[in-house]
Amino acid sequence: MTNIVGRMREALRGDQRVDADALVARLDAIRRFLDAVDGEVPDTRLVGAHTLVERAGTRLSLSRDHTVVALAGATGSGKSSLFNSLAGMELSPVGVRRPTTGVAHACVWGPLDGGNRLLDWVGVLPRHRFVRESALDGDDESALHGLILLDLPDFDSVQRSHRLEVDRLLGLVDLVVWVVDPQKYADRVIHNSYLREFHRHRDVTVVVLNQADRLPPAELPRVLADLRRLLDVDGLDGVPLLATTAVEPDGMTGLREALERAVSDRQAALRRLSGDADTVAASLGELVAVEAPGHVPDAATVRALDRALAESAGVPAVAAAVEGAYRHRAGGATGWPLVRGWRKLRPDPLHRLHLPGPTTDPQRPAEPVLAATSVPDPTAAQQSALGLAIRAVGDRSGEKLPAPWPAAVTAAARSRLGDLPDALDGAVAGTDLGMDRRPFWWRLVGALQWLVTLAAVAGLGWLVLGYALRALGLPALDYPRVGEAPLPTVLLLGGLLAGLLVAAVTRPVIRWAARRARQRAEQRLTEAVARVGAEYVLIPVRALLDRYALARCAWQDATR
Repeated sequence: MTNIVGRMREALRGDQRVDADALVARLDAIRRFLDAVDGEVPDTRLVGAHTLVERAGTRLSLSRDHTVVALAGATGSGKSSLFNSLAGMELSPVGVRRPTTGVAHACVWGPLDGGNRLLDWVGVLPRHRFVRESALDGDDESALHGLILLDLPDFDSVQRSHRLEVDRLLGLVDLVVWVVDPQKYADRVIHNSYLREFHRHRDVTVVVLNQADRLPPAELPRVLADLRRLLDVDGLDGVPLLATTAVEPDGMTGLREALERAVSDRQAALRRLSGDADTVAASLGELVAVEAPGHVPDAATVRALDRALAESAGVPAVAAAVEGAYRHRAGGATGWPLVRGWRKLRPDPLHRLHLPGPTTDPQRPAEPVLAATSVPDPTAAQQSALGLAIRAVGDRSGEKLPAPWPAAVTAAARSRLGDLPDALDGAVAGTDLGMDRRPFWWRLVGALQWLVTLAAVAGLGWLVLGYALRALGLPALDYPRVGEAPLPTVLLLGGLLAGLLVAAVTRPVIRWAARRARQRAEQRLTEAVARVGAEYVLIPVRALLDRYALARCAWQDATR
């Protein structure tokens, strides 16, 4: 018996004491984890964590001078007899009916006022609370001052409400004394449904083989050894195992000393919560099992997204319109002045798309651009390609994460899909296409065209004047000559030929410059729609991945 009590004391003491501040830090880490995954992880997978955070906060705010110990067992195990024997009074009903104990009874060593708030939280009715305090005891019970001993309902009760009450109370108490009897100590219910679930609470678990007086002395060691084997299978190796009997004077010595030790250490509540934190952290670890991905999505996926966005936004059509508009405007600025008016009858391609571009006047403040272009709507194929590109962003970003994060990342990538069309249209409408300023060489060529045109007009006018004078019988004009040709004829023909030559030389330059303008506009438009893609697709994805990283960091803090 001495060796058993010694092992029990060592187990209750644990490898080291639980530091209250460290425990609070772990609980705060679990709270940060819950904040990080809120809305992304199903609530059903976070029930234990939410329960622990709420329960631990309440328990630590209540009395730390009390240790709540529960006697749990099946019908007929004699736990109520142990309860009464420890209390020295008949407080809990004892009998053979099923069920005998229907509600929890509590006995408080020391003043009841100190433990009332704790019992209110545990949920023991006032009429079932008792005080183990008597002037006749003297200092006999002082070693147990601060103990709140609960006699729980039978966990194998035929009434479901009793079983639910047991499960509720087992989640609240600081230390559990499991009471088994020689006949049913190997019952599957207590091992599979209860003891095995307490493998992370070895420091606050005691197993009692009660009614040991019913066994022959030679059988007791064999039964204890078999029970120890079962406990080891349950993951409760090292848990104190005691043999008790309520009918012999020294049959309660080991259990009483265990309770005295737990009360004096004042570590049971902290160890229970620490064990609960271990259990919760282990369950949360499945949700953040891998490191947060670094640079995601990859560059190739982003480029594919930008291409799909550009196609959907009509960037190729706008770029083609820029090229056409450049040719149209350059032709109007450098063409023969006598035929420039014809070009005005043809609409500017950019104006057809309602794409004048933003003002370049530095004196005017920038104004928000409304999405009011006439760019053709994306085709079904383009919409499908964009949807696939967005989905690829989500899939690539979350493919290595544990469930349910991949689905959450994909949902984040698609979260603003409905706002994309207007945003893309606004980006296209607000992009400076570089068409607001007239190149200097346009003015030079235009001036040259005016010059040769004026020369041709002057020559024509001179010739007409000479012809009119001759027709009126007046002296004819003596035209200066350039070689053999009259100067007016040279001016007329030379002006016409020079205008044609300038137009012929300028035309390939205009085509080359128009292609450059198209490439410049296409680059600017692609950058604009890429910024929209970053804001509406990539940023939500990266924000979710940041939350995953925060959750994993919090989980790592909770496991320390």
